[in-house]
Amino acid sequence: MTVKASEASGHTLTYSKMRGMVAILIAFMKQRRMGLNDFIQKIATNSYACKHPEVQSILKISQPQEPELMNANPSPPPSPSQQINLGPSSNPHAKPSDFHFLKVIGKGSFGKVLLARHKAEEQFYAVKVLQKKAILKKKEEKHIMSERNVLLKNVKHPFLVGLHFSFQTADKLYFVLDYINGGELFYHLQRERCFLEPRARFYAAEIASALGYLHSLNIVYRDLKPENILLDSQGHIVLTDFGLCKENIEHNGTTSTFCGTPEYLAPEVLHKQPYDRTVDWWCLGAVLYEMLYGLPPFYSRNTAEMYDNILNKPLQLKPNITNSARHLLEGLLQKDRTKRLGAKEDFMEIKNHIFFSPINWDDLINKKITPPFNPNVSGPSDLRHFDPEFTDEPVPNSIGQSPDSILITASVKEAAEAFLGFSYAPPVDSFL
Repeated sequence: MTVKASEASGHTLTYSKMRGMVAILIAFMKQRRMGLNDFIQKIATNSYACKHPEVQSILKISQPQEPELMNANPSPPPSPSQQINLGPSSNPHAKPSDFHFLKVIGKGSFGKVLLARHKAEEQFYAVKVLQKKAILKKKEEKHIMSERNVLLKNVKHPFLVGLHFSFQTADKLYFVLDYINGGELFYHLQRERCFLEPRARFYAAEIASALGYLHSLNIVYRDLKPENILLDSQGHIVLTDFGLCKENIEHNGTTSTFCGTPEYLAPEVLHKQPYDRTVDWWCLGAVLYEMLYGLPPFYSRNTAEMYDNILNKPLQLKPNITNSARHLLEGLLQKDRTKRLGAKEDFMEIKNHIFFSPINWDDLINKKITPPFNPNVSGPSDLRHFDPEFTDEPVPNSIGQSPDSILITASVKEAAEAFLGFSYAPPVDSFL
Protein backbone atom coordinates (compact mmCIF):
# COMPACT_ATOMS: atom_id res chain seq x y z
CA MET A 1 0.00 0.00 0.00
CA THR A 2 1.28 3.48 -0.92
CA VAL A 3 -0.01 6.80 0.41
CA LYS A 4 0.56 9.98 -1.59
CA ALA A 5 1.99 12.94 0.24
CA SER A 6 0.93 16.52 -0.56
CA GLU A 7 1.38 17.69 -4.16
CA ALA A 8 3.72 20.44 -2.94
CA SER A 9 6.19 18.02 -1.47
CA GLY A 10 6.30 15.61 -4.37
CA HIS A 11 7.38 12.79 -1.95
CA THR A 12 5.86 9.31 -1.82
CA LEU A 13 5.32 7.67 1.57
CA THR A 14 4.92 3.96 2.16
CA TYR A 15 2.49 3.09 4.97
CA SER A 16 5.28 1.87 7.24
CA LYS A 17 7.34 5.02 6.65
CA MET A 18 4.30 7.20 7.37
CA ARG A 19 3.64 5.36 10.66
CA GLY A 20 7.27 5.75 11.62
CA MET A 21 7.21 9.48 10.90
CA VAL A 22 3.99 9.99 12.89
CA ALA A 23 5.56 8.21 15.85
CA ILE A 24 8.61 10.47 15.61
CA LEU A 25 6.46 13.60 15.55
CA ILE A 26 4.35 12.49 18.54
CA ALA A 27 7.55 11.86 20.47
CA PHE A 28 8.77 15.29 19.36
CA MET A 29 5.76 16.97 21.03
CA LYS A 30 6.35 15.09 24.28
CA GLN A 31 10.03 15.92 24.30
CA ARG A 32 9.41 19.67 24.13
CA ARG A 33 9.15 19.90 27.90
CA MET A 34 12.46 18.10 28.34
CA GLY A 35 14.38 20.33 25.92
CA LEU A 36 15.15 19.73 22.27
CA ASN A 37 18.84 19.08 22.47
CA ASP A 38 18.80 15.37 23.31
CA PHE A 39 15.83 14.74 21.04
CA ILE A 40 17.52 16.42 18.08
CA GLN A 41 20.35 13.94 18.46
CA LYS A 42 17.83 11.07 18.29
CA ILE A 43 15.82 12.38 15.37
CA ALA A 44 19.01 13.14 13.45
CA THR A 45 19.76 9.43 13.32
CA ASN A 46 16.59 8.82 11.23
CA SER A 47 17.82 9.72 7.76
CA TYR A 48 14.40 9.43 6.12
CA ALA A 49 12.75 11.75 8.63
CA CYS A 50 15.57 14.28 8.28
CA LYS A 51 15.10 14.56 4.53
CA HIS A 52 11.34 14.86 4.59
CA PRO A 53 10.04 18.47 4.28
CA GLU A 54 7.24 17.91 6.80
CA VAL A 55 9.79 17.04 9.47
CA GLN A 56 11.95 20.04 8.52
CA SER A 57 8.85 22.20 8.72
CA ILE A 58 7.80 21.05 12.17
CA LEU A 59 11.32 21.57 13.48
CA LYS A 60 10.85 25.25 12.61
CA ILE A 61 7.64 25.64 14.66
CA SER A 62 8.16 28.52 17.07
CA GLN A 63 7.77 28.02 20.82
CA PRO A 64 4.71 30.29 21.35
CA GLN A 65 2.60 28.32 18.84
CA GLU A 66 2.58 25.13 20.87
CA PRO A 67 1.71 25.62 24.57
CA GLU A 68 -1.55 23.68 24.27
CA LEU A 69 0.24 20.71 22.73
CA MET A 70 2.84 20.84 25.47
CA ASN A 71 0.35 21.00 28.31
CA ALA A 72 -2.13 18.53 26.84
CA ASN A 73 0.16 15.58 27.39
CA PRO A 74 2.91 16.49 29.86
CA SER A 75 5.82 14.08 29.86
CA PRO A 76 7.17 12.58 33.10
CA PRO A 77 10.51 13.86 34.41
CA PRO A 78 13.52 12.22 32.77
CA SER A 79 14.74 9.04 34.40
CA PRO A 80 18.20 8.89 36.00
CA SER A 81 19.48 6.91 33.02
CA GLN A 82 18.40 9.69 30.65
CA GLN A 83 20.28 12.26 32.78
CA ILE A 84 23.50 10.27 32.96
CA ASN A 85 25.47 12.54 30.62
CA LEU A 86 24.39 15.77 32.28
CA GLY A 87 26.01 15.27 35.66
CA PRO A 88 24.30 16.09 38.96
CA SER A 89 22.36 19.24 38.28
CA SER A 90 19.50 21.39 39.46
CA ASN A 91 19.26 22.89 35.97
CA PRO A 92 19.89 20.16 33.38
CA HIS A 93 18.11 21.90 30.50
CA ALA A 94 20.02 25.14 30.03
CA LYS A 95 19.52 26.79 26.65
CA PRO A 96 20.74 29.91 24.84
CA SER A 97 17.48 31.78 25.44
CA ASP A 98 18.20 31.69 29.20
CA PHE A 99 20.72 34.51 28.61
CA HIS A 100 20.90 38.07 27.40
CA PHE A 101 24.10 38.16 25.31
CA LEU A 102 25.47 41.67 25.82
CA LYS A 103 28.98 42.07 24.38
CA VAL A 104 31.70 40.17 22.55
CA ILE A 105 34.70 40.10 24.91
CA GLY A 106 36.96 37.61 23.13
CA LYS A 107 37.45 35.52 20.00
CA GLY A 108 39.18 32.25 19.17
CA SER A 109 39.58 29.67 16.45
CA PHE A 110 36.18 28.09 17.01
CA GLY A 111 33.95 30.86 18.26
CA LYS A 112 33.54 33.80 20.61
CA VAL A 113 33.42 34.65 24.31
CA LEU A 114 30.51 36.87 25.31
CA LEU A 115 29.48 38.79 28.37
CA ALA A 116 26.01 37.45 29.18
CA ARG A 117 23.46 38.01 31.93
CA HIS A 118 21.34 35.08 33.05
CA LYS A 119 17.73 36.23 32.78
CA ALA A 120 16.44 34.42 35.87
CA GLU A 121 19.49 34.79 38.15
CA GLU A 122 20.50 38.25 36.87
CA GLN A 123 24.07 36.99 37.26
CA PHE A 124 26.83 37.94 34.80
CA TYR A 125 28.88 35.21 33.11
CA ALA A 126 31.45 34.85 30.37
CA VAL A 127 29.87 32.43 27.90
CA LYS A 128 32.23 30.74 25.48
CA VAL A 129 30.29 29.76 22.35
CA LEU A 130 32.00 27.31 20.00
CA GLN A 131 30.92 26.21 16.53
CA LYS A 132 30.84 22.42 16.32
CA LYS A 133 31.42 22.38 12.56
CA ALA A 134 34.64 24.40 12.93
CA ILE A 135 35.89 22.06 15.67
CA LEU A 136 35.10 18.95 13.62
CA LYS A 137 36.68 20.42 10.49
CA LYS A 138 40.00 20.80 12.34
CA LYS A 139 39.52 17.50 14.22
CA GLU A 140 39.79 19.25 17.59
CA GLU A 141 36.99 17.39 19.42
CA LYS A 142 39.40 15.78 21.89
CA HIS A 143 40.94 19.13 22.84
CA ILE A 144 37.51 20.67 23.43
CA MET A 145 36.33 17.77 25.58
CA SER A 146 39.65 17.86 27.43
CA GLU A 147 39.08 21.57 28.11
CA ARG A 148 35.64 20.77 29.50
CA ASN A 149 37.07 17.97 31.68
CA VAL A 150 39.77 20.24 33.11
CA LEU A 151 37.24 23.00 33.79
CA LEU A 152 35.20 20.55 35.85
CA LYS A 153 38.18 20.15 38.17
CA ASN A 154 38.91 23.86 38.56
CA VAL A 155 36.17 24.80 41.00
CA LYS A 156 38.38 24.47 44.08
CA HIS A 157 41.28 26.70 43.05
CA PRO A 158 41.18 30.50 43.33
CA PHE A 159 43.45 31.21 40.36
CA LEU A 160 41.70 29.04 37.75
CA VAL A 161 38.59 30.18 35.90
CA GLY A 162 35.53 28.23 37.04
CA LEU A 163 32.90 26.47 34.95
CA HIS A 164 29.34 26.98 36.21
CA PHE A 165 27.71 24.71 33.65
CA SER A 166 27.97 23.71 30.01
CA PHE A 167 25.36 22.78 27.44
CA GLN A 168 24.96 22.29 23.74
CA THR A 169 22.58 22.85 20.87
CA ALA A 170 22.75 20.88 17.63
CA ASP A 171 25.44 23.17 16.21
CA LYS A 172 27.12 24.93 19.16
CA LEU A 173 28.81 24.25 22.50
CA TYR A 174 28.37 26.67 25.40
CA PHE A 175 30.76 27.03 28.38
CA VAL A 176 29.22 29.21 31.12
CA LEU A 177 32.29 30.55 32.94
CA ASP A 178 33.28 33.02 35.64
CA TYR A 179 33.20 36.54 34.25
CA ILE A 180 36.64 38.11 34.78
CA ASN A 181 36.97 41.76 33.74
CA GLY A 182 40.33 43.02 35.03
CA GLY A 183 41.93 42.46 31.62
CA GLU A 184 44.56 40.11 30.16
CA LEU A 185 48.03 40.26 31.64
CA PHE A 186 49.12 40.77 28.01
CA TYR A 187 46.96 43.94 27.81
CA HIS A 188 48.52 45.43 30.98
CA LEU A 189 52.03 44.39 29.97
CA GLN A 190 51.64 46.09 26.59
CA ARG A 191 50.49 49.30 28.28
CA GLU A 192 53.28 49.37 30.89
CA ARG A 193 56.03 47.59 28.87
CA CYS A 194 57.34 45.73 31.92
CA PHE A 195 56.62 45.29 35.65
CA LEU A 196 58.70 45.99 38.72
CA GLU A 197 60.03 42.87 40.41
CA PRO A 198 57.56 42.77 43.37
CA ARG A 199 54.59 42.90 40.99
CA ALA A 200 56.11 40.24 38.71
CA ARG A 201 56.79 38.06 41.78
CA PHE A 202 53.17 38.29 42.94
CA TYR A 203 51.81 37.27 39.53
CA ALA A 204 54.40 34.49 39.11
CA ALA A 205 53.53 33.08 42.55
CA GLU A 206 49.78 32.94 41.78
CA ILE A 207 50.47 31.40 38.36
CA ALA A 208 52.82 28.82 39.90
CA SER A 209 50.17 27.95 42.50
CA ALA A 210 47.62 27.32 39.74
CA LEU A 211 50.07 25.22 37.70
CA GLY A 212 51.03 23.23 40.81
CA TYR A 213 47.36 22.45 41.43
CA LEU A 214 46.85 21.27 37.83
CA HIS A 215 49.95 19.08 38.12
CA SER A 216 48.57 17.56 41.33
CA LEU A 217 45.62 16.42 39.18
CA ASN A 218 48.05 14.98 36.58
CA ILE A 219 47.21 17.78 34.12
CA VAL A 220 49.87 19.60 32.10
CA TYR A 221 48.69 23.07 31.01
CA ARG A 222 51.03 23.49 27.97
CA ASP A 223 49.85 26.93 26.82
CA LEU A 224 50.90 29.44 29.45
CA LYS A 225 51.21 32.92 27.92
CA PRO A 226 50.13 36.44 28.96
CA GLU A 227 47.00 36.24 26.76
CA ASN A 228 45.71 33.28 28.82
CA ILE A 229 46.34 35.00 32.15
CA LEU A 230 43.54 37.31 33.30
CA LEU A 231 43.25 39.69 36.23
CA ASP A 232 40.05 39.64 38.26
CA SER A 233 38.35 42.79 39.51
CA GLN A 234 40.70 42.93 42.54
CA GLY A 235 43.89 42.22 40.57
CA HIS A 236 44.38 38.50 41.28
CA ILE A 237 45.51 36.09 38.56
CA VAL A 238 43.00 33.82 36.81
CA LEU A 239 44.24 31.23 34.31
CA THR A 240 41.87 30.54 31.43
CA ASP A 241 41.71 28.59 28.12
CA PHE A 242 42.39 24.93 28.85
CA GLY A 243 42.10 23.67 25.26
CA LEU A 244 45.71 22.45 25.10
CA CYS A 245 45.77 20.79 28.53
CA LYS A 246 46.95 17.20 28.58
CA GLU A 247 45.27 14.96 31.14
CA ASN A 248 46.57 11.84 32.90
CA ILE A 249 50.27 12.77 32.91
CA GLU A 250 51.58 11.07 36.03
CA HIS A 251 54.72 12.24 37.83
CA ASN A 252 57.57 11.42 35.41
CA GLY A 253 55.01 10.68 32.68
CA THR A 254 55.52 12.19 29.21
CA THR A 255 53.61 13.14 26.08
CA SER A 256 54.80 14.18 22.63
CA THR A 257 52.14 16.32 20.90
CA PHE A 258 53.65 19.38 19.19
CA CYS A 259 51.52 22.28 20.44
CA GLY A 260 51.73 25.64 22.15
CA THR A 261 52.56 29.22 21.19
CA PRO A 262 55.88 29.82 19.34
CA GLU A 263 57.42 32.36 21.76
CA TYR A 264 56.88 30.06 24.75
CA LEU A 265 57.72 26.60 23.34
CA ALA A 266 60.22 24.62 25.37
CA PRO A 267 63.26 23.15 23.57
CA GLU A 268 62.07 19.55 24.02
CA VAL A 269 58.75 20.40 22.33
CA LEU A 270 60.60 22.00 19.40
CA HIS A 271 62.83 18.92 19.18
CA LYS A 272 59.61 16.83 19.04
CA GLN A 273 60.94 14.78 21.93
CA PRO A 274 58.74 13.33 24.70
CA TYR A 275 58.14 16.00 27.33
CA ASP A 276 56.62 16.19 30.79
CA ARG A 277 55.09 18.71 33.21
CA THR A 278 58.36 20.68 33.28
CA VAL A 279 57.20 22.36 30.03
CA ASP A 280 54.91 24.43 32.27
CA TRP A 281 57.86 25.60 34.36
CA TRP A 282 59.72 26.62 31.18
CA CYS A 283 56.63 28.66 30.22
CA LEU A 284 56.49 30.22 33.69
CA GLY A 285 60.12 31.27 33.20
CA ALA A 286 59.27 32.74 29.79
CA VAL A 287 56.32 34.71 31.20
CA LEU A 288 58.35 35.95 34.19
CA TYR A 289 61.15 37.01 31.83
CA GLU A 290 58.62 38.91 29.71
CA MET A 291 57.14 40.62 32.78
CA LEU A 292 60.61 41.81 33.83
CA TYR A 293 62.06 42.66 30.40
CA GLY A 294 59.08 43.39 28.14
CA LEU A 295 59.72 40.65 25.56
CA PRO A 296 59.81 36.83 25.76
CA PRO A 297 63.29 35.24 26.06
CA PHE A 298 64.94 34.30 22.75
CA TYR A 299 62.39 36.45 20.90
CA SER A 300 62.81 37.26 17.21
CA ARG A 301 60.31 38.49 14.63
CA ASN A 302 61.68 35.73 12.43
CA THR A 303 60.07 32.54 13.80
CA ALA A 304 62.78 30.24 12.43
CA GLU A 305 65.47 32.38 14.08
CA MET A 306 63.49 32.41 17.33
CA TYR A 307 63.25 28.60 17.29
CA ASP A 308 67.00 28.40 16.71
CA ASN A 309 67.53 30.80 19.64
CA ILE A 310 65.37 28.65 21.93
CA LEU A 311 67.29 25.53 20.96
CA ASN A 312 70.84 26.87 20.83
CA LYS A 313 71.31 30.40 22.17
CA PRO A 314 72.45 30.74 25.80
CA LEU A 315 70.10 32.66 28.11
CA GLN A 316 71.28 36.27 28.44
CA LEU A 317 70.07 38.32 31.43
CA LYS A 318 70.58 42.05 31.73
CA PRO A 319 71.89 43.23 35.11
CA ASN A 320 68.77 45.19 36.14
CA ILE A 321 67.21 42.33 38.18
CA THR A 322 68.09 40.84 41.58
CA ASN A 323 70.32 37.81 41.93
CA SER A 324 67.34 35.73 43.14
CA ALA A 325 65.33 36.63 40.03
CA ARG A 326 68.34 35.80 37.86
CA HIS A 327 68.79 32.43 39.59
CA LEU A 328 65.09 31.58 39.19
CA LEU A 329 65.05 32.45 35.48
CA GLU A 330 68.20 30.38 34.89
CA GLY A 331 66.54 27.44 36.66
CA LEU A 332 63.20 27.68 34.83
CA LEU A 333 64.71 28.40 31.39
CA GLN A 334 67.13 25.47 31.57
CA LYS A 335 67.16 23.84 28.12
CA ASP A 336 67.70 20.34 29.53
CA ARG A 337 64.35 19.47 31.11
CA THR A 338 65.95 16.91 33.44
CA LYS A 339 67.99 19.74 35.03
CA ARG A 340 65.19 22.31 34.99
CA LEU A 341 63.84 23.73 38.24
CA GLY A 342 60.77 21.64 39.06
CA ALA A 343 62.08 18.44 37.44
CA LYS A 344 62.46 16.62 40.77
CA GLU A 345 59.80 17.91 43.15
CA ASP A 346 57.62 19.92 40.79
CA PHE A 347 55.84 22.90 42.44
CA MET A 348 57.66 22.45 45.77
CA GLU A 349 60.95 23.45 44.12
CA ILE A 350 59.43 26.64 42.74
CA LYS A 351 57.61 27.41 45.98
CA ASN A 352 60.82 27.07 48.03
CA HIS A 353 63.00 29.15 45.72
CA ILE A 354 64.60 32.20 47.35
CA PHE A 355 62.91 34.54 44.84
CA PHE A 356 59.57 33.69 46.49
CA SER A 357 60.81 34.01 50.08
CA PRO A 358 58.72 37.20 50.62
CA ILE A 359 55.55 35.24 49.73
CA ASN A 360 53.39 33.67 52.46
CA TRP A 361 51.87 30.86 50.41
CA ASP A 362 48.94 30.25 52.77
CA ASP A 363 48.00 33.92 52.58
CA LEU A 364 48.46 33.83 48.81
CA ILE A 365 46.08 30.90 48.26
CA ASN A 366 43.50 32.55 50.55
CA LYS A 367 43.80 35.85 48.68
CA LYS A 368 44.95 37.65 51.81
CA ILE A 369 47.80 39.40 49.98
CA THR A 370 46.71 42.71 48.48
CA PRO A 371 47.46 42.67 44.73
CA PRO A 372 50.08 45.23 43.62
CA PHE A 373 47.71 46.59 40.96
CA ASN A 374 43.95 47.20 41.14
CA PRO A 375 42.12 47.26 37.78
CA ASN A 376 39.55 49.64 39.37
CA VAL A 377 36.55 48.31 37.48
CA SER A 378 33.24 49.84 38.54
CA GLY A 379 31.14 46.72 37.92
CA PRO A 380 30.34 43.97 35.39
CA SER A 381 29.46 46.46 32.67
CA ASP A 382 32.89 48.14 32.95
CA LEU A 383 34.71 46.85 29.86
CA ARG A 384 37.66 49.28 29.89
CA HIS A 385 40.21 46.44 30.05
CA PHE A 386 38.83 44.56 27.04
CA ASP A 387 40.13 45.21 23.54
CA PRO A 388 37.68 47.42 21.57
CA GLU A 389 38.38 45.10 18.63
CA PHE A 390 36.08 42.66 20.46
CA THR A 391 33.65 44.91 22.32
CA ASP A 392 32.84 47.03 19.25
CA GLU A 393 31.76 43.94 17.35
CA PRO A 394 27.98 43.33 17.21
CA VAL A 395 26.67 40.25 19.01
CA PRO A 396 25.57 37.74 16.32
CA ASN A 397 21.87 36.85 16.44
CA SER A 398 22.73 33.16 16.05
CA ILE A 399 24.55 33.12 19.42
CA GLY A 400 21.27 33.02 21.33
CA GLN A 401 19.40 30.99 18.73
CA SER A 402 17.17 28.25 20.07
CA PRO A 403 17.72 24.79 18.58
CA ASP A 404 14.07 24.85 17.43
CA SER A 405 15.08 26.84 14.36
CA ILE A 406 18.05 24.72 13.34
CA LEU A 407 17.58 22.70 10.16
CA ILE A 408 18.64 19.10 10.73
CA THR A 409 21.39 18.12 8.28
CA ALA A 410 23.94 15.34 8.07
CA SER A 411 26.68 17.68 9.34
CA VAL A 412 24.55 18.71 12.33
CA LYS A 413 23.90 15.04 13.08
CA GLU A 414 27.65 14.36 12.99
CA ALA A 415 28.31 17.37 15.24
CA ALA A 416 25.62 16.33 17.71
CA GLU A 417 27.05 12.82 18.06
CA ALA A 418 30.64 14.07 18.42
CA PHE A 419 29.95 15.88 21.72
CA LEU A 420 27.67 13.49 23.61
CA GLY A 421 28.17 14.01 27.33
CA PHE A 422 29.42 17.59 27.00
CA SER A 423 26.55 19.12 29.01
CA TYR A 424 27.32 19.59 32.68
CA ALA A 425 26.13 21.44 35.71
CA PRO A 426 27.75 21.06 39.15
CA PRO A 427 26.00 19.96 42.35
CA VAL A 428 24.14 22.75 44.11
CA ASP A 429 26.44 22.64 47.16
CA SER A 430 29.51 23.49 45.06
CA PHE A 431 28.23 27.06 44.86
CA LEU A 432 27.93 27.42 48.64
